[in-house]
Amino acid sequence: MFYVYLIKSSEGFHYTGQTENIQKRLSEHNAGISHVTKHGSNWKVIHLEIFSSRKEAMQREKWFKSGVGREWIKNNVTEWDK
Repeated sequence: MFYVYLIKSSEGFHYTGQTENIQKRLSEHNAGISHVTKHGSNWKVIHLEIFSSRKEAMQREKWFKSGVGREWIKNNVTEWDK
């Protein structure tokens, strides 16, 4: 299984990513190991989707990072702007 996830820090920063092990990846974000999320703390998953292949997960992650995907997130993930 592969996961596409949206996370948010206690400071209000956002990050979109994909992984095969969501628990390990979230721990890495919270430990400051990931360069792009080291500025935030207390990262929490606010949206999670599951795929059977990495290819599908990567396509969805790319879509989330597009203009249409970001608009979908704003309209469908309530924790994104809170």
